[in-house]
Amino acid sequence: MVRYVYDFQDGGRDLAGLLGGKGANLAEMTRLGLPVPPGFVVSTEACRAFLATGEEPEGMSAEVSRHLSALETGAGRLLGQGDDPLLVSVRSGARFSMPGMMETVLDIGLNDDSVLGLAKVSGSERFAWDSYRRLVQMYGSTVMGVDPALFDEAMTLLKDAREAPDDLHLDASDLARLVETYKSLIRNETGRGFPQSPAQQLQQAVLAVFRSWNAERAVLYRRREHIPDDLGTAVTVQRMVFGNLGPDSGSGVAFTRDPATGRPGLYGDYLPNAQGEDVVSGVRDAVPLAELERLDPHSYRQLRDHAQTLEAHYRDLCDIEFTIERGTLWMLQTRVGKRTAEAAFAIATELVQEGLISSDEGLARVSGDGLARLMFPRFDTTATGETLARGVPASPGAAVGAAVFDSAEAVRRAAAGEKAVLVREETTPDDLPGMVAAQAVLTGRGGKTSHAAVVARGMGKVCVCGAQDITVNAGERRFTARGGVVVEEGTVISVDGSTGDVYLGPVPLVASATMRYLESGEQADSVVSAVARALNHADSVRRLEVRANADTPEDAARARRFGAEGIGLCRTEHMFLGERRKLVEEMILARTDADRARALDALLPLQRRDFTGILEAMDGFPVTIRLLDPPLHEFLPDRTDLAVRIATAEATGRQPDAHSVELLAAVNRMHEENPMLGLRGVRLGLVVPGLVAMQVRAIAEAVVERTRAGGSPYAEIMVPLVGAVEELRLAREEVARVLTEVGEEAGTPVHCPVGTMIELPRAALTAGRIAEEAAFFSFGTNDLTQTTWGFSRDDVEAAFFSAYLDKGVFAASPFETLDREGVGRLVRIAVEEGRAARADLETGVCGEHGGDPESIHFFHEVGLDYVSCSPFRVPVARLEAGRAALADTDTSDSR
Repeated sequence: MVRYVYDFQDGGRDLAGLLGGKGANLAEMTRLGLPVPPGFVVSTEACRAFLATGEEPEGMSAEVSRHLSALETGAGRLLGQGDDPLLVSVRSGARFSMPGMMETVLDIGLNDDSVLGLAKVSGSERFAWDSYRRLVQMYGSTVMGVDPALFDEAMTLLKDAREAPDDLHLDASDLARLVETYKSLIRNETGRGFPQSPAQQLQQAVLAVFRSWNAERAVLYRRREHIPDDLGTAVTVQRMVFGNLGPDSGSGVAFTRDPATGRPGLYGDYLPNAQGEDVVSGVRDAVPLAELERLDPHSYRQLRDHAQTLEAHYRDLCDIEFTIERGTLWMLQTRVGKRTAEAAFAIATELVQEGLISSDEGLARVSGDGLARLMFPRFDTTATGETLARGVPASPGAAVGAAVFDSAEAVRRAAAGEKAVLVREETTPDDLPGMVAAQAVLTGRGGKTSHAAVVARGMGKVCVCGAQDITVNAGERRFTARGGVVVEEGTVISVDGSTGDVYLGPVPLVASATMRYLESGEQADSVVSAVARALNHADSVRRLEVRANADTPEDAARARRFGAEGIGLCRTEHMFLGERRKLVEEMILARTDADRARALDALLPLQRRDFTGILEAMDGFPVTIRLLDPPLHEFLPDRTDLAVRIATAEATGRQPDAHSVELLAAVNRMHEENPMLGLRGVRLGLVVPGLVAMQVRAIAEAVVERTRAGGSPYAEIMVPLVGAVEELRLAREEVARVLTEVGEEAGTPVHCPVGTMIELPRAALTAGRIAEEAAFFSFGTNDLTQTTWGFSRDDVEAAFFSAYLDKGVFAASPFETLDREGVGRLVRIAVEEGRAARADLETGVCGEHGGDPESIHFFHEVGLDYVSCSPFRVPVARLEAGRAALADTDTSDSR
């Protein structure tokens, strides 16, 4: 027979899955001999059974009765007995902390008779009626479904009538009348009376806590925190102790270290003459915990000693709830406390130094997400201005500048020493100069993997995308925001890429000491020192290499400073913009092979110079260079702009510009309904004569130049968008031919391994054959996610991802965290089949997932050799790669 109920003496913290975090930790404190009011736990198994059927599981009621009898025997009182009632609390307690998301009912056992007995035995009528009104209020809202606002309104009306600043100024008769008011509210709202049976109160409260597992706020919290929906909550039933018995009583919350900074010491709040719910609800202002030392020195010393015991036992920051009942301290809860990123690193380092935990454990207790938060510049939240809009927080950080609406204006202002925020409906490769020049990018469309987001993250640029609250009118150089606020060009705005908020006017920035350390090695404070220790240890234990996505020598140099061990993706298309666009246009418009060759010959030295600089910045480390990927029409002017320009000339009787006519004809000729699936990648190289040869020659000649200069260049050539081994074979033959030519001209062989980007499902599913022609696989998980899901990343995030997240279709955007079941399975298949065909096959990932902490653990698990991400995410990837290695070791040990 399934057991559903456990006494505190039966459990411990290792049973959190069964007893919930609260119950397991109460059991642990009981085993440690700390003063815990006795009680028992109704397990998560009971909750799951109830939620599955809607009925109390068979046998649970009898178990609860037996454990309640034992509790009554120990107390020498019966639940709700008239002359000296035993009262209990009923609290939720999931395996993972979900503070405030589920229900609590205190003072169960009070009714119209037992309240009189409680008044007599306690010697305080006011206390008894205060406890009774709390029960009726909590039970009415939690169990019977009455709107809590109605109870609050009744309390407010009574305080106003008595001119009482808070509930402490209401006397016993006031509270007795309030109980009657509350009971009338319940009857009016539900048609039922407040139950006088203590047994019924207990049974219904337990079931109400079970039901609260699926309350809207609990479901939303679980989705945000990635807590599984099928765990259920336990219910703790515990003998009541009272902090509202007078000035020698009270309740509080304590931390064994400052959860904001990590500094050792006892921190928290205390509220005299109050129950615990009053502290967390904010109905009255609490005093600093240090004040308890003055009010009740004995209880304070006990609390301090117990806190030290708990921290030593849990070997971590502990969050403690306690109550003092007429000078007697009771411990009501403990758990490993939540903390800021700063505190997480500081505490982990201090515990390592104190010998309480190992360096491995210290690394496991910090996270890449936390490190990222420490790297971003921040706004001074005490000085934020008017909120204009909110969008998708695409690239973290905070920036202030004048709103501008085209790239040229951003560049002009930057040259003049002015700060600008580039505002676009959405960005294109043409906007790259403006994105470089601007402090931040704000778009009305797009999501976290839109062009703006991907490029901005690569540059460490603040970016908010998909701000649907704004309407961008680039022609009139303005945008309209919430409430009809019009923001003209030149108006200063502030963009928070960490929250997605956009403010009117300048908001002061707070510098990041962590970023200064990563850039220059400056260790300004203890938190930065802790970050340095964590990164160094991660580097010593990780198996995954960490490379960077970088397209310029400057980005490559920055990536090296951040600890990158090579470049996993160098996008050559970014080298064709700016002044070079004219040469690309000439290549596209060429009418003869000779014309095309002249344009390519002009591009060759420019590409060679780019590659030489990048190889120099990454000397001795691998640099994976992707051949041209996007369709050529992206390098031509906008189709609509060209058509309007020509139509305007014709309408005014002027002869249209011949070059514009030629460009429009080319754009129309190349127009595709879905360019993402059109003539791009390897397909482009196979049908445009000389394009691959020019790029490979530039790479090979850069390798020769660096070698002659005494360097150690290591270039890899990546062929994009391969779907069939035949495509890669043809491209590889062209690459080999050019490498041989350059080697013969230079008088020394040029070796550049050739591989491919796996970004199509067909490539993943035929990886065994493709590996016959590839020295390496680099997974382009952005496009692989698009083609697997059938999503267009520039459209879907803003369009319906919020609804999908709310409905639980997925727990996180598949563009942000890798979809393990679908895309991840394709990656696993490709790795296994690729290595089966070619044992020395190198595998890595260069999509945005390469910098995502959760995804990095998956890439470690499937055996990739490296991850590659934007330079600013390299430290995060280093840290998470180390944590992934430790997690893998723990799993192996457990097996």
